[in-house]
Amino acid sequence: MIVRMNEVKTSDARATAAAAPQARKVFIKSFGCQMNVYDATRMGDILEGEGYGQAASPEDADLVVLNTCHIRERASEKIFSELGKLREMKEERALNGQAMQIAVAGCVAQAEGNEIIRRQSAVDIVVGPQSYHRFPELLSKAARRSGVVDTDFPVVDKFQTLQTPSPQRLRGRGYSAFVTVQEGCDKFCTFCVVPYTRGAEMSRPIASILDEVRSLADAGVREITLIGQNVNAYHGDDAGRVASLGDLIERVAALPGVERIRYTTSHPRDMDDRLIAAHRDIPQLMPYLHLPVQAGSDRILAAMNRKHKAQEFIDIIARVRAARPDIALSSDFIVGFPGESDVDFEATLALVREIGFASAYSFMYSQRPGTPASDMDGQIEAHVKQERLAVLQELLEQQRQAFNRATVGQILPVLFEKKGRHAGQAIGRTPYLQSVHVEDAEALIGTIASISIEGTWPNSLKGRIVTHERSAAHGSMQTTNA
Repeated sequence: MIVRMNEVKTSDARATAAAAPQARKVFIKSFGCQMNVYDATRMGDILEGEGYGQAASPEDADLVVLNTCHIRERASEKIFSELGKLREMKEERALNGQAMQIAVAGCVAQAEGNEIIRRQSAVDIVVGPQSYHRFPELLSKAARRSGVVDTDFPVVDKFQTLQTPSPQRLRGRGYSAFVTVQEGCDKFCTFCVVPYTRGAEMSRPIASILDEVRSLADAGVREITLIGQNVNAYHGDDAGRVASLGDLIERVAALPGVERIRYTTSHPRDMDDRLIAAHRDIPQLMPYLHLPVQAGSDRILAAMNRKHKAQEFIDIIARVRAARPDIALSSDFIVGFPGESDVDFEATLALVREIGFASAYSFMYSQRPGTPASDMDGQIEAHVKQERLAVLQELLEQQRQAFNRATVGQILPVLFEKKGRHAGQAIGRTPYLQSVHVEDAEALIGTIASISIEGTWPNSLKGRIVTHERSAAHGSMQTTNA
């Protein structure tokens, strides 16, 4: 799986303001995909139960957690650079008689394990993504000795032990939230570390997921994104039978307060008829699909061990569009995979032109130690990868801008989530995940309103309120001019 690499700092400002003052504080810095965002949030939930409030910065924290991602090249070195800064901070705090603990979590922790302690002795805890529910126990051990490492894949599923967060923290989630429903991957793409850091595919029982979604909806969350490393491989228990992702979406849609549903990230081989039918039949399921293809050349797809051909991907998209004609498509692409020729790269461009994407993430191939592709012959020179990436990104950007321009003049339901830069301005998202800026809309934050799309900016849309009446997140809308 390839994910967009964005760095996020977890915060829960609303929860912090509502909560009583805490004696200890934690700062969690998370790197990478949506799974890490979710994991960081749940770590915060666990640590709140241990008496930790949210710190605004590492300088204010008694415990700093780096929740790491191992997808991209030099991910480990980036983390060790961060740890060097934290070590200096910890030493300075010690001179003033103040204690500070450092924890490394996530996929770099899983991959590196004891090596992190060996290279950076200031680290107190190393914990993998399947073990962070044991944070209280690890903190207790770290109080007695530093260098505690837990990267086991436990017999007891972490989701069986995670408790419902406090009402204050739930209210701090905002109006859209991630919910992990599936973890791990069994596909073993030759470029990917996920099967080694996250383990085999595992799906949560439907009852557990519904309990979490119900709590979020009761706290005001209106949009739920179901996430997993290979989310459409979901096969969770539903009172003794195996449920698919399409089944799960139907159950989530039936919960009061859930007005929008999304899911990410998927694999083409798991795009089954039930899930495609859900796009047609379940109005809460947004008309947006992120389905990574990675390349348009069958030869490269085979070398990647993607287990599908380009035409099979094109056929899947045709079936999805037949079920939901207005669906917007997103994907992931890798350029410069070992052995990729000019002809192979042109096949990728041809696929992009044939399908047309509303958005996409594209990357140069980077060698990940321990993956089969890292040892393949035919590694592509950096300048060739850079040139190909520039060509692909130019084409994808043209398609993205064309999709955005096509929404001008439409009236779309927009979920408003936060204030804008200007007084009274609010920012929301369309069903197609486009950011929309609307003046005099601050009162609409937390609701879904009908918005006329008036224009485009490079990375967002300009909208105007059509009706102040709260509208559904889906289906046809009756609108009146303001």
